[in-house]
Amino acid sequence: MALELYRKKRNFGITPEPKGKAIKRKTKALTFIIQKHRASHMHYDFRLELAGVLLSWAVPKGPSLDPAHKRLAMHVEDHPIEYGTFEGTIPPRQYGAGTVLLWDRGTWTPKGDPEADYKKGRLKFELDGEKLHGGWMLVRSHGGKYDGDKAWFLIKEGDDYARRGDPLVVDELPDSVASGRSLEEIAADPDRVWHSTKPAKGNVKSGGVGKKKLRLDLANVKGAVKAAIPDFIAPELATLVKAAPPGGEWVHEMKLDGYRMLCRIENGKAQMISRNAKDWSGSFLSVERCAARLPVDNAWLDGEVVVMEPDGRTSFQALQNALTTDHSAKLHYFVFDMPYLNGYDLRRVPLTERKGLLESLLESAPAVLKLSAHIEGSGEEFFAQACKLKLEGMISKRAQSAYQSGRCRDWLKVKCSLRQEMVVGGYTDPEGTRSGFGALLLGVYEPDGKLRYSGKVGTGFNEVTLKSLHKRLQALETKAPAFSNPPRGYEAKGAHWTEPELVAEIEFTEWTNDGTLRHPSFQGLREDKKARDVVRERPVETEEVRKTPARASTSKAKSKAPARRAAKAAKKAAKAEAKPAAAASANEGSAVAGIKISNPDKILYPEAGITKHDLALYYEKVADWILPHLHDRPLTLVRCPSGWEKSCFYQKHPDAKVNEVIERVTVQEGKSPTIYMMANSTEALAALSQMGAIELHPFGSSAPKLTCADRLVFDFDPADDITWKTLVEGVHILKTLLEELGLTTFIKTTGGKGLHVVLPIRPSFEWAEIKAFTKAVAELMVRSFPERFVATVTKSKRHGKIFVDYLRNQDGATAIAPYSVRARAHAPVATPIAWDELATDIRREHFTIRNVPERLARMKKDPWAGFFDVKQSITKAMIKKVGV
Repeated sequence: MALELYRKKRNFGITPEPKGKAIKRKTKALTFIIQKHRASHMHYDFRLELAGVLLSWAVPKGPSLDPAHKRLAMHVEDHPIEYGTFEGTIPPRQYGAGTVLLWDRGTWTPKGDPEADYKKGRLKFELDGEKLHGGWMLVRSHGGKYDGDKAWFLIKEGDDYARRGDPLVVDELPDSVASGRSLEEIAADPDRVWHSTKPAKGNVKSGGVGKKKLRLDLANVKGAVKAAIPDFIAPELATLVKAAPPGGEWVHEMKLDGYRMLCRIENGKAQMISRNAKDWSGSFLSVERCAARLPVDNAWLDGEVVVMEPDGRTSFQALQNALTTDHSAKLHYFVFDMPYLNGYDLRRVPLTERKGLLESLLESAPAVLKLSAHIEGSGEEFFAQACKLKLEGMISKRAQSAYQSGRCRDWLKVKCSLRQEMVVGGYTDPEGTRSGFGALLLGVYEPDGKLRYSGKVGTGFNEVTLKSLHKRLQALETKAPAFSNPPRGYEAKGAHWTEPELVAEIEFTEWTNDGTLRHPSFQGLREDKKARDVVRERPVETEEVRKTPARASTSKAKSKAPARRAAKAAKKAAKAEAKPAAAASANEGSAVAGIKISNPDKILYPEAGITKHDLALYYEKVADWILPHLHDRPLTLVRCPSGWEKSCFYQKHPDAKVNEVIERVTVQEGKSPTIYMMANSTEALAALSQMGAIELHPFGSSAPKLTCADRLVFDFDPADDITWKTLVEGVHILKTLLEELGLTTFIKTTGGKGLHVVLPIRPSFEWAEIKAFTKAVAELMVRSFPERFVATVTKSKRHGKIFVDYLRNQDGATAIAPYSVRARAHAPVATPIAWDELATDIRREHFTIRNVPERLARMKKDPWAGFFDVKQSITKAMIKKVGV
């Protein structure tokens, strides 16, 4: 295995391509590459890394997933490792002239000694690529039909990845794993050429791409503000109206039938992020790779991922298939806005100017990325044509408007047919020859947070959908209906209730007077939307929208908002990086989760430039993580309407001004019942933020069994002179003690100097017994390690020790919620962590409102995985063992 033949085929007196050398990489992972190569004839170059080079075979028909097919593989010269990243065009009159596409890549694992097996002519291995997986063999031919010992056969092993009947995987998945392009698109792109007059090192360094830098003078664009790239930008959402808005101040785009996705580009990498801040990276690989190759330093794009039908229409069902079964479908990303580019926040730049910048960016982009075109004015004619073409509808936008996060009236949607998301709350048994299930039981959330039954849908399914969806429904089955008005009688015949987690896209003809759907048809599941966000869409009168003032862009504004000046002053005074003032100003009068945030630019954390709107957006981003820890639990709030440094106060009971989306619950306090608040929805979190509620402290019990504990908290509060190492040793002592009792524990930061050890338990004991148990545990620790711990509140006794606070485990007591923000400098967050994360000091502002959403998006595993599945109880034997 060497590169002599590779060198022999190239005249290095003419071409500066390197002679290449074997590279012994410091890694156990061996790479494999398959390059689709249209030269004098089409073939696939199959390459395996071994001993510092790429062993190479030319496979004329490409790999087959059918073990019965032996694909001829002609052994060719070894190639340098660096050759494996190449995709582009080799110019005419050069060796291998033609177009090369990176068809697959990944790692391979030999079965046995690869070098010895290679010499014997029988190489067995596992592939873990983006297209090919499982067991494979390369076997040398011993017949005379082919060209001596150069002829080998590539054969798929019969495992779970095999597919019988000659499925042509090369035809099903024809495009590049690197760029998502076809051979034709690569050939048509003159900037992406493998130049034989250029050193191979230079080609590899750029991936064969002559990446042109985008030259835009953003400093002179009115409304553009220099700022660090945000972790997340909540998207602008459109309001449903009854008719197209007339007038020349509107521009109109086709309504696309796909997944709304934002794209964050930084350091040559692209992330696809949903409207509710979920990281979908890896789900749309071809889009991500093309976006990553755009000539930008960093950017935020806003658009829709779609699959296009042959007639040019987008198909939601085809997109669903592309994400599940039909991986051959080609994805496109229609980009319609760009709120951030190359170090500049563009949200205050007028829409048409933002789209002009976007058009410049996408001018030479791969075909996977498309600009969502628009026309100016003529809204009624545009809508009529959209409906004539059987499209879903159109989106109308005020041409001079700023980019405003949340639902607003500068973006409108008009639909040709009625269609919206619905929550699945159950299903019925199939009848006749049908398999899987009969119909889905659907609902929408009302303003009071209750799920209202809205009918059932039994059409629009195929056999594959019926089978796969039925499995998901069975896993979500529950005994009681989630609907506030569940169907009765014949309507409920054969009904199975499910947890309200799945969201379905439904097309229908109208809403009936009793609030159910007429002639519904299933279009697919919405994996990009949360069930709690699904409400009945009620179109607004278009004339009413026209009377709503436009959210002005900076180019139209005549004066700076006071909040903008406040943010700038705070930044200067604190000498710290604050949120861009213009970006904050853009949120004035905005809504989060459908809740209007008044005074959104009010600074709550001057040292960090964090606003009221930022607080609401944070709670919206982490809603899926925090709500399970708040569900049906009475709350004590810490409200800081004027900022964390100003007058903050506790609030337990709601008054008449508290938004109705914040649920109420009756709590027995002594002999008198009183009303507390509960946050069971994203809307409730936004409403609490609107109140200036920063900290959320839930009970350790949940309704309706408020007298029985279902969560214990040991608060480790160290004296100021306690080191991090000593604190960590302390919580591990408790962990060991509780594990000896058979109890599973979890750990979280508090956003301050301490840590919380948390135990989920069955609600089998009332608070008096639980308090006695936790007190005994704390006192046992004090008796065992009197030099380390103290269990009394008196501060004079805490010097040099850790206060083990068990008092949070009593009737009416609360503890800071996981993922709650704290009213302390830099907006720290009480954050669940894994036990092995204690190796680093992560107290105080290590986790903040700024970095926790990004942490959650990038985590491969929940540090509290299994928390809600733990079924453990405090027993009388445990109570006796700790000395109660």
